[in-house]
Amino acid sequence: MNESLLARLDPELVEPVTTVLNAPGGLDYDNIPASRENAKRMSAAMKKLMPVITGVLTEDRLIPGPAGAPDVPVRIYRPEKRTGILPALLWIHGGGYIMGDIDQEDNLSRQLTLGGDCVVVSVDYRLAPEDPFPAPVEDCYAALKWLANHGKEIGVDTSRIAIGGASAGGGLCAGLALLTRDRGEIDVLHQFLIYPMIDDRTTQPAGELFRDALFWTRESNLVGWRCYLGCDPAGDNVSCYAAAARAESLAGLSPAYIAVGDLDLFAEENVEYARRLIRAGVPTELHVYPGGHHAFDAQAPKADISRRFTGDMHRALRRALHGIPA
Repeated sequence: MNESLLARLDPELVEPVTTVLNAPGGLDYDNIPASRENAKRMSAAMKKLMPVITGVLTEDRLIPGPAGAPDVPVRIYRPEKRTGILPALLWIHGGGYIMGDIDQEDNLSRQLTLGGDCVVVSVDYRLAPEDPFPAPVEDCYAALKWLANHGKEIGVDTSRIAIGGASAGGGLCAGLALLTRDRGEIDVLHQFLIYPMIDDRTTQPAGELFRDALFWTRESNLVGWRCYLGCDPAGDNVSCYAAAARAESLAGLSPAYIAVGDLDLFAEENVEYARRLIRAGVPTELHVYPGGHHAFDAQAPKADISRRFTGDMHRALRRALHGIPA
């Protein structure tokens, strides 16, 4: 247990963090199938502790995948009491590129639907190492293209589509924003990068120069990137569509919202990416939450820091999608 990091945590996060760190089992990234099963059990247990979110209609669909690839499962969320045309958010789940699914993000997707007063389409992309880059980001592009071309069928204003994701989902979102810009087929209104995993070079061993983090450590980060890239990270010729921090130019990207805790492994790469977006003339909103570890909002949703985190994001989502203050 990293005592120095625990000492810097927001006070309301100490108890839930300690409980999780002391719990038996956990995630073993040397055994990815077992880690996936453990993550599902942990997600299901956390979901039971959360209040049921009502007022949202859901529908599961299979949509066409990339050329020559399997269909992509998506789950569509819509506010129950809202009729007519609504803007949309394409949401991409996290999991280090090696874990996660749309069930894991079900509660969050419901929150985003109501918080953003929008249709949410959650993407169940293929996972590494079985399907490394570019399969996951191409699945996300296929889902975005389907939403842009067929969104009217599900009551979406196809001129107002945002994309978003958390952790590896945020990394896929950032790569998707670059891919969408460069292909020039679809207009994206906004990108929501929630503690995104965007730089494969954040994989050096922890030490005096490189701090470690809670939960998603440098060691687990190395496993995730190695699986996703299909080779050792931090080498030459890594595509910016895989690791968005590698992009030579960020000009012309959609406006961005970035949120991260200052104790997150990704804090520095996220702040640097925000700086580069600003320098490139991209409207950018950056939030850094003191005392927040990776995914603190999911682990302790009732803490004040998590409520602020969630409220800030929902307000930004409404501003982006509806063009009005929340």
